[in-house]
Amino acid sequence: MSDSRLTDPQDEDGPRSVRVPASAAGRRFDAVLAELFPEFSRSRLSEWIKSGDARLDGEIARPRDLLRGGELATLEAVLETQTHALPEDIPLQVLYEDADVLVIDKPAGLVVHPGAGNPTGTLVNALLFRDPSLSALPRAGIVHRLDKDTSGVMVVARTLPAHTGLVAQLAAREVHRQYLAVCVGAMVSGGTAKAAIDRHPRDRLKMAVREDGRDAVTHYRLRERFRAHTAVECRLETGRTHQIRVHMQHIRYPIVGDPLYGGPLKLPKGASETLVAALRGFKRQALHAETLEFVHPVSGQPVRASAPVPADMLALLAALREDQQAQRA
Repeated sequence: MSDSRLTDPQDEDGPRSVRVPASAAGRRFDAVLAELFPEFSRSRLSEWIKSGDARLDGEIARPRDLLRGGELATLEAVLETQTHALPEDIPLQVLYEDADVLVIDKPAGLVVHPGAGNPTGTLVNALLFRDPSLSALPRAGIVHRLDKDTSGVMVVARTLPAHTGLVAQLAAREVHRQYLAVCVGAMVSGGTAKAAIDRHPRDRLKMAVREDGRDAVTHYRLRERFRAHTAVECRLETGRTHQIRVHMQHIRYPIVGDPLYGGPLKLPKGASETLVAALRGFKRQALHAETLEFVHPVSGQPVRASAPVPADMLALLAALREDQQAQRA
């Protein structure tokens, strides 16, 4: 839909006015407003209509009101504080940054969102210290998450247009997310795990494969095969909670060190002392978000960011290679 903007569309905090085109006649106000202001989510625009911050010809309207075309739609974009966590000076490893997005390498052990057990010391607290304006965005700009003990790449929106665009890309499955996992068992080949996931029926801390769950698809391929373990490259088609961890358990190759889905520790027969120590000492799931690719939500240019494999996983892989070579000797 074409439109004639009467105010600067980049002024996020000021009033904006757009003339409704004649082609919008007979359509709902909320649907047309979402097309006139695509930088904002439909839910946020609907809230502004209901609060009177989005008007037609200066008058309060309802989301379902039908337009005749030619009206002046005015939007008072007042960005209230959405995130109330306290800023904390927590170092962040930045992989890419501009005015609209921030891509970081999250270390294992860092919780993403504050909660009952973690009110401070989270990624949200760190982000608010780095950029206080993120308090005006939902979840301080975080559009996807990694589990506490999963390391690797995450993208954060710094503006509302970027937030809306990234959320839309994730929903459309247009964001490429590649992970490295070390699994128990020597796989023969890669494949695709396609099994619906939802909350575990009895253990509320866990997810599970369920027929009535939400669709979930993980593609995996072998990267390195050891005597009793496999390094696997996983690509997410969907983004369910604990998806890779649940799917790897489902196909009977659970991730090394996974406290929820890994089961009891399994040591290969004749394992070296180095490998035994490495496996016993690995206290988190061996899962790393390696690469993230997306279209920049404002410029439209492709963005690709990769996080180096962390030291603990490198040490684990080195021990597995050493064990493999010792058995061949």
